[in-house]
Amino acid sequence: MTTTATAASVLHPRRVEQLVAGQPTSDGAGVKLTRVLTNTLQRRLDPFLMLDAFGSDQPDDYIAGFPDHPHRGFETITYMIAGRMRHRDSAGHEGLLENGGVQWMTAGRGVIHSEIPQQEEGVMEGFQLWLNLPGRDKMAAPWYRDFKNADLPQFVSPQGVAVTVIAGESHGVAGAVTREATAPLYLDLHLSAGSRFEQPLPAGHNAFIYVYRGEVAVGAQAVPVQRMAILANDAQADGLVIEAAGDAKVLLIAGRPLGEPIVQYGPFVMNTKEEIYAAVNDYREGRLGETTG
Repeated sequence: MTTTATAASVLHPRRVEQLVAGQPTSDGAGVKLTRVLTNTLQRRLDPFLMLDAFGSDQPDDYIAGFPDHPHRGFETITYMIAGRMRHRDSAGHEGLLENGGVQWMTAGRGVIHSEIPQQEEGVMEGFQLWLNLPGRDKMAAPWYRDFKNADLPQFVSPQGVAVTVIAGESHGVAGAVTREATAPLYLDLHLSAGSRFEQPLPAGHNAFIYVYRGEVAVGAQAVPVQRMAILANDAQADGLVIEAAGDAKVLLIAGRPLGEPIVQYGPFVMNTKEEIYAAVNDYREGRLGETTG
């Protein structure tokens, strides 16, 4: 869904505070992936809890997928840039995530779901981001929506950067999803050689970029491929400027911190240990994925 964008300018851009290399790991039934945002960064990058990057043309790395597993207390945003993944969950939702599509799921009080590749060969590549829910919404009803690539708002900036707006707003273009409490911004930026992208950001929001093709510069700091750059929270800064000497592709993610306690036990993220005990108990006793009238 291509739309018309307005100009945006940043006078006091943020600098890079830290470069982070992801940790190779596996999840689900042995799917190989890189954990870019780990739990050690959850406080620093509140409201974001995790970012996984997965990508392989070797079926053994992904074919078993992610069989039935539970979630409670947060949202998952899965962005596929290559390949096909089938989603099914205990709330009765089902969808096929394809190239360039996004699956946004609010686990809320609890959902059990599976994500299984729908291909036996070829490239499977994408990202999964975990977005925290405020305490008042952690026990809300589960919600789910699939967005095909053509349904996602897209535009080309005046400097020639192709932008997909998954969440939030950029250059006057509203994204596919908005959230009042966390105000997430999630952009996929495709920069051509010599291009520049400016994005206003509230000074109080936590923000980072992840470069998945090529290399970019944020001020004097080069950010190479497969690196996350955490952006400094400077009270004087009004946004971000990214420049690319060569072709590059970047995720830009930002949001309003919740400032609440984060207690995580595997697929459950709540505010207290007692709430975690309740989640584990509900799962063991078969109540977590129950639907209510």
